[in-house]
Amino acid sequence: MKRGPEGAQARAAWYFLAPALVLIGLFFFLPVAASLLLSVTDFDIYALGNASLARFVGLGNYANLIHNPTFWTAVKNTFYFALVGGPLTVAVSLGAALLVNARAVRLRGVFRTVYFTPFVTTLVAIAVVWRYLYHPRYGLLNYLLAHVGIGPIDWLGDPRWAMPAIIVMAIWKNFGYNMLIFIAGLQSIPEELYEAARIDGAGALRRFRHVTIPQLAPTFLFVGVVTMIGYFQLFAEPYVMTGGGPLRATTSLVLFMYEEGFRWWRMGVAAAIAFVLFAIILIWTLLQMRLQRERA
Repeated sequence: MKRGPEGAQARAAWYFLAPALVLIGLFFFLPVAASLLLSVTDFDIYALGNASLARFVGLGNYANLIHNPTFWTAVKNTFYFALVGGPLTVAVSLGAALLVNARAVRLRGVFRTVYFTPFVTTLVAIAVVWRYLYHPRYGLLNYLLAHVGIGPIDWLGDPRWAMPAIIVMAIWKNFGYNMLIFIAGLQSIPEELYEAARIDGAGALRRFRHVTIPQLAPTFLFVGVVTMIGYFQLFAEPYVMTGGGPLRATTSLVLFMYEEGFRWWRMGVAAAIAFVLFAIILIWTLLQMRLQRERA
């Protein structure tokens, strides 16, 4: 380490950083390393009482997942939710941000608060309300559909409609957070760009396409990455609304991991699922960032 004033500053910096680094190491890297170790063992409920009963199985847990049809169902459901719900959430968030940020709109603060409220509301309370909305006999949604001649739909009991129903609820709950980020992005766009576009004869649609969208590129990247990371970790919505059913139609990877780890106490398998999900999220995030760089 350097001596003199620079060395003293470096030592002081390490002294201040050391507590935080120790905490990060203890509560983040150490659990991750322990999970990685679990994923190559058959750690189960018997090993909880006596750790020596856990055996090293190498990549056996990962190999077993490949031959597990429930795992592939969970992968399909997770991608279904993320690839459909993620873009729809971003689109709804952008639309709401454009409306709330429009000059003609009054009481902007009220609208922002109203739209943001679902995001900070407890999911269990929201799920109870939405379960009533989706009720096949007494639900508001079926009541409205009956007025246009559409028969009752068992939204949460029909495998075809269960996941779309959860996607709609997730969009409603989460779009307010992204909306605020988009509003911040919209307000950072210089007004001179819009004035120059108007002078060149650009209409509202062309200004949106050639000014707003390019200027929001960094915001799109952040919102897209954060939304997809969150949606790939789908758990609470199916756990509360459907329990993973009907017929596994809403079982996500995280819910499957929960069942393996805390219902059947196959902790090694659950840890392996966690690292598979980590790999999926990492690859998808890197892909999003690469595509964004190529467009820039």
